[in-house]
Amino acid sequence: MADPAHPASATPRTGAPGWAATPAADHADADSERDTLTTSHSGSRGSTAGHAGRTPRPSPRTADPGWTAAPTPAVAADASGLIRDLNSAARTLFPETSPGAPLAAIANWLGEAHARGTNDIVRGEAADRAFAAHPVPHEDGVTWWLVDETDLHSARAALAEEQERTAFLSAASAALLGSLNLDRCMEVAARLAAQHLADAALVVAPAAGGGYPAVSCVRGGEPVRTRLEIDPDELPGLGEALQGFPPVPSRWLDPASAPAWVRPDGFGPPGSIVVTPLPGHGVPAGALVLLRRGDRASFSEQEEPFARLFAARAGAAMSAARVFALQASITDTLMRELLPPALEQLGGVEFAGRYRPALDGERIGGDFYDVHPAVTTEADESLAVLGDVCGKGLDAAVLTGKIRTTLRALLPMAGDHHRLLDLLNRTIGGNADARYVTLVLASARREGASVRLRVTCAGHPPPLVVRADGRVEEADSRGSLIGVLPEITSVSADITLAPGETCLLYTDGIIEAKGGPLGDEMFGEDRLRDAVAECANMPADAVAERVQMLASQWIGRGTHDDMAVLAITAPRGQHLAAVGGHGPGRYTA
Repeated sequence: MADPAHPASATPRTGAPGWAATPAADHADADSERDTLTTSHSGSRGSTAGHAGRTPRPSPRTADPGWTAAPTPAVAADASGLIRDLNSAARTLFPETSPGAPLAAIANWLGEAHARGTNDIVRGEAADRAFAAHPVPHEDGVTWWLVDETDLHSARAALAEEQERTAFLSAASAALLGSLNLDRCMEVAARLAAQHLADAALVVAPAAGGGYPAVSCVRGGEPVRTRLEIDPDELPGLGEALQGFPPVPSRWLDPASAPAWVRPDGFGPPGSIVVTPLPGHGVPAGALVLLRRGDRASFSEQEEPFARLFAARAGAAMSAARVFALQASITDTLMRELLPPALEQLGGVEFAGRYRPALDGERIGGDFYDVHPAVTTEADESLAVLGDVCGKGLDAAVLTGKIRTTLRALLPMAGDHHRLLDLLNRTIGGNADARYVTLVLASARREGASVRLRVTCAGHPPPLVVRADGRVEEADSRGSLIGVLPEITSVSADITLAPGETCLLYTDGIIEAKGGPLGDEMFGEDRLRDAVAECANMPADAVAERVQMLASQWIGRGTHDDMAVLAITAPRGQHLAAVGGHGPGRYTA
């Protein structure tokens, strides 16, 4: 009897009609037939007796109970392709097929393989099942053992589908995270969903500004941004999805009752709808609506969980983009107070500044300058401030903001530089981080065609004055660092600027800038004096730009400290009397 576990081992036995074999031959043939189920044989045969290098097997004894009861379907066919017999499993599988019928009655591919005389395993479908047909040749025919591979094919198809979905999710994650712009992220989510999950998709963000930002997309089309002023509960499940609740199964949604704003223009009536939330980081990021046309199959039970996996990735990307936008907005708001102001002529005096932080990728640092208009009626003086906080980067910028705010509060005392500096010293002297600041104050007032300056340094390099004839002078002012000692000293200097003359305030980042041919030489005070001398009779903006440009060229691509310059110039212009004789009038450049 054949081994049920090895259907090809059903072998002829002695004494049966049409068989010429002994028990020993019976056993040998069993081993040989078993081998044919695991090894493919090449070549072709014109008849079953023509197998090169192989001894033809006798015909199977189909009356053998082992062959008949084998669990694997077996079909015996003669050389002409007519079926001689089927075992019980084959008769059950093919009830309409009987002996004498052509082998093609079971499956065309099987009949063709038999006609070709192949010794290879062939595969195909029959009776809605997938089989691997193993040929076992005999003297007057072939027995085809049909091994069912339907489950194997299903598993392979499921694996391929899962691999395809995994690859899509991976690509989708990369595309969604490729931008931290919320609008762009919504467009990518809508396009991917319409292309791979449905015929159309609608991405809805939480309400903002009286409406719901949304992006719709049709397969093969471009995303369209819009703002929906709607009641989300008009579409069952959308209101809950926007609040982060679990999705409603699509079989519970009636596509015919979907409101018109769900469908993109020209889409037509939907055949099925899926509504799923877009989960974010702690708060819902929105909702995803998928639509299929009526001529397509509805969403299956496997497709809905896959849509939720995509929605989770889209929601995470949208949430990250929203958080980034919020942080960027907060940063811009806070940084606006830390950035150097735009300067212009004030009270008939030209002011111009330039600033370059130590790190080119940042916009703020430890150097700063400000120009404040007069706040008292006793003296029409503008107050210019240039300072350098110990350190660089964001930490220094934070202290810079505190100092600038404190100076604004002390503007009513701007007429007394020493008192102002003393109060500032007391204010920041108790900082736990022991940071200090150097400052230079310059009160400027227009007197006829000239500008009167009162300059006070507090641990800062004294300003340079370039006269109309190109001479460069150093202001005779000095003082103590701010934030180090409990008491400070300061000496002010009075300077008069004739038309075209400039007073340049600068931080040590200018003169200590290292560069040059070998990259290790400081820019120095001498080069700064030469550069300022070249700026005689130039406007304040040109002076500041020239000095900053020369220092930057000296540095090249090397590292440097924060650099800031502030130019105060007496303009070459005329004074215009005030209309009606009231007020100080104004000055022209």
